Amino acid sequence: MSLSMNRRHFLAGTAGFVAMHPFSASASGNQAHLRLMETTDLHVHVFPYDYYADKPRDTIGLSRTASLIQEVRAESTNSLLLDNGDFLQGNPMGDYIAYERGMKEGDSHPVINAMNALGFDASTLGNHEFNYGVSFLMKSLAGADFPVVSANVVKKMGASATADTTLVKPYVIMEREITDGSGAKHPIKIGLIGFVPPQIMNWDRKHLEGNVQTRDIVATAKAYIPQMKEEGADLIIALCHSGIGGANAEDGMENAAIPLAAVEGIDAILTGHSHLVFPSSKYDDFAGVDTKAGTIGGKPGVMGGFWGSHMGLLDLLIERDGNSWRVLSHTAEARPISKRNEDRSYTALAEDYAPVLAAATKEHEETLKYVRTAVGKTDAPLHSYFALVADDPSVQIVSNAQTWYIKEQMVGTAYENLPVLSAAAPFKAGGRGGPEYYTDVPVGDVAIKNVADLYLYPNTVRAVKVTGQQVKDWLERSAGMFNQVEAGAQDAPLLNPSFPSYNFDVMDGVSYQIDLSQPSKFDKDGGEVNPDANRITNLMFDGAPLDMAKEFIVATNNYRASGGGSFPGAKGDTVVFEGPDTNRDIIVRYLVDQGTVNPKADANWSFAPLADTTVIFETGPAGAGYADSVEGVSIEPAGASDTGFANFRIKL
Repeated sequence: MSLSMNRRHFLAGTAGFVAMHPFSASASGNQAHLRLMETTDLHVHVFPYDYYADKPRDTIGLSRTASLIQEVRAESTNSLLLDNGDFLQGNPMGDYIAYERGMKEGDSHPVINAMNALGFDASTLGNHEFNYGVSFLMKSLAGADFPVVSANVVKKMGASATADTTLVKPYVIMEREITDGSGAKHPIKIGLIGFVPPQIMNWDRKHLEGNVQTRDIVATAKAYIPQMKEEGADLIIALCHSGIGGANAEDGMENAAIPLAAVEGIDAILTGHSHLVFPSSKYDDFAGVDTKAGTIGGKPGVMGGFWGSHMGLLDLLIERDGNSWRVLSHTAEARPISKRNEDRSYTALAEDYAPVLAAATKEHEETLKYVRTAVGKTDAPLHSYFALVADDPSVQIVSNAQTWYIKEQMVGTAYENLPVLSAAAPFKAGGRGGPEYYTDVPVGDVAIKNVADLYLYPNTVRAVKVTGQQVKDWLERSAGMFNQVEAGAQDAPLLNPSFPSYNFDVMDGVSYQIDLSQPSKFDKDGGEVNPDANRITNLMFDGAPLDMAKEFIVATNNYRASGGGSFPGAKGDTVVFEGPDTNRDIIVRYLVDQGTVNPKADANWSFAPLADTTVIFETGPAGAGYADSVEGVSIEPAGASDTGFANFRIKL
């Protein structure tokens, strides 16, 4: 089968002028130009639609990436389309299929249908393929018109990797025809092998324990690559659902792309998992990669973003050497489907490819109904009008969900006996967003699209290990939200306007008070300016004063854990768990699991009393309906502001 004709869609759009890559122009009679196109981390984003926000979005969608793919096919004599995993889970369409519609024998999955419509040649498994269980995964894969490979997920361990019984094929060797620079056709065998982070055994323990096991990525590759060569593979491409991390191999690495690419016999690597782009300046300082040359571990490599944001493209100039082929030269790029403008808006760079949309239209419409209907109920209103001045239900539900998730993830680890705290901040809290920029979900049904109100950003879950002292300093940093207030002051302004609400972390699992008469220990950027300040008082854990030497696990997000906001204990060096799931997904799962939740704020923090002192703050006018129900603080109306907000007074 010819590489350029192995799918009926490959020649669509060939009418008119098409650009020619330099390799196509320069290839001689014994040379050929091979184009490898990659998608990665699609996460069921077939349509350019944000189901959480319930509106179209130009920055995502396989239907848009497909147009870029069709353009490359039209320019190509020889091309392959490969997916790098994480296609089955990650947005409400995936949850709808798994939790509502289900997958019976013979059912088809919309993302698989869309991939079939586009004519993928192969895919590997990502870690999120396992989120709904092995049975769901295998029923979904049954509808694929392309092979799915993964070498290090094992149903039955053998004496060595090559003796394992793997969940899916560890690799495939495709026998194709390739057209050289003179127009002559030659046989070629292209080997494709896939890998997934072994951490799936922790991330999806409840689904995988007793069903599969995993092997180290690099060790598995070293076992299989010689076997693939013996079977006649001319070129071997690694489909690596693993990010670009350290240059040296370590047993059980999650982000093993660099040492994997360096394995002898691998000719090119397609990577992902990190939701980033390669080549890009993000990786300029990484040992073992060359962003200008587009190499990872010395081999051609690419990473095509996430959710269909980019198409990864490797152009290989290959030469026939006797009866085999070798890579002479290459170029690497990640082509975006949109561009960001100076005003932070986006301009689409690709149109929808209709056959991809058609393949999932029915499920798209069903998903819209799903996100607009309840997945759970709340016994307390979820509003953020007073999230900056009192313990708040919209933050409480996030903390509850994070605690629920991290406690489960710590089981079986070295940290399972450490107490779990949770840090969460209000995102929709007025400010530059205006007087209506608040979360407001009434008692009763909670729909999936409400989760976007509760958690604005697609952060992923992290856990850090900290001491009691770091917990206190974390809270001291958070208390920079407030101005210093002199005892006896009347209607002093409470909130520091230069302090962003997303840096106001509330810590659940401990109780504490904030003494506003003290100066802030840290400035707005996290620099220590008043080392002797102690705004955080009466800090208690389990009914006793917090032990400053005691160790805790704190559930948070990737932004905070990696140093975002410069919080003590969260500078990137205390991370003990990097979850593959977004905080939004965790909230949805929590709602589905609990059915009805009661996220009423437990008033675990409050302001320390200051005699004869009042402070003023502003919030949305609609907050007036909730002022009397706020726990732990006395709030009264104090008139309207001239900016559309409403002023409220607190008696300290």
